[in-house]
Amino acid sequence: MDFTFTQDQIAFRDATRRFLMTEAAPEMLREIWETDAGRSPALRAKLAGQGLTALSVPEANGGLGFGDVDWALMAQELGYYGIPDSLSDTACVAVGLLAGLAKDTPGRDGWLERVVDGDIRIALGHPINPLIADAQLADLLLLYHEDEVHAVPRAAVDVRPSPSIDQSRRLGQVAWQPGLATRVADAASGKRLWADALDRGALCAAGQLLGLAQRMLDLSVDYVAQRKQFGRPIGSFQAVKHQLADVATRIEFAGPVLYRAAEALANRRTDASVHVSHAKFACGETAWLAARKGIQVHGAMGYTWEVDLQMFVKRAWALDAAWGDRGFHKTRISDFVLGDDAPLGPGRSFLE
Repeated sequence: MDFTFTQDQIAFRDATRRFLMTEAAPEMLREIWETDAGRSPALRAKLAGQGLTALSVPEANGGLGFGDVDWALMAQELGYYGIPDSLSDTACVAVGLLAGLAKDTPGRDGWLERVVDGDIRIALGHPINPLIADAQLADLLLLYHEDEVHAVPRAAVDVRPSPSIDQSRRLGQVAWQPGLATRVADAASGKRLWADALDRGALCAAGQLLGLAQRMLDLSVDYVAQRKQFGRPIGSFQAVKHQLADVATRIEFAGPVLYRAAEALANRRTDASVHVSHAKFACGETAWLAARKGIQVHGAMGYTWEVDLQMFVKRAWALDAAWGDRGFHKTRISDFVLGDDAPLGPGRSFLE
């Protein structure tokens, strides 16, 4: 199996990294966090200008037609820079669901084209998430009802805001009335669409968690190189080195797991869901370790508002429970591994 990324994928990732490095400085993130909406229309417009909203939209609808492997790379950059926007929910998960609808579904093409332009925010009400991200800010909500998919305008939904430890996430509980007018996919089609949405949502969350882990490690390395005790940088002490080395090692091991999941999902492999769960679990564990070690080497002050680390720690804690917590994904993994027909054991590791 070839995990080598194409030159186009690497070039797009690098261009995105340079753009976010300029547009998503920690000072800007703090300013956005402190607004009532927790979102920046200017930043959203710039993200659309860079083509990030068009990544997964089919070329027939004016998009770039990229796939899940591309999003595994982009999600890491969104996580690394702590972008205060549920971009992946709209541009990856919602787009995948909309693209899977029948082509003659009323509104389908118009919604996809608006995603490309960056002038629509779509929230997803998947049953795995008890609270819906950006429900109060969305223009359109894709909601679950007995496996059906319903496209509901914001005006037809009552939202009760719910607080999050991550101030860049605006969560809400919704009350709405399903009907034929809002149904865009019946239960037979919707069951498959919601299953795909879960896997894409978990993959994007995993990618962001891995990017967050790397950012927390980088911030911690910078801090221990500057902070001095007994006349020496604390990063020169072996005990501190070992803690951060553990994080670096875990990041290196989690990366291939994420890319394997993206490849499986992109190629519609029958075991894609278990690979996605493996990625979500591995990246979540890695981000938690990076957060814990980061706060520890900062002398616990890493959780305070004045230190940049706290923004990425809080986002990692919030995303770890999004699109299925670790208990859910461990169960999916164990059900697969302990199954009678699991392709495991000698001679089965490199069949593909």
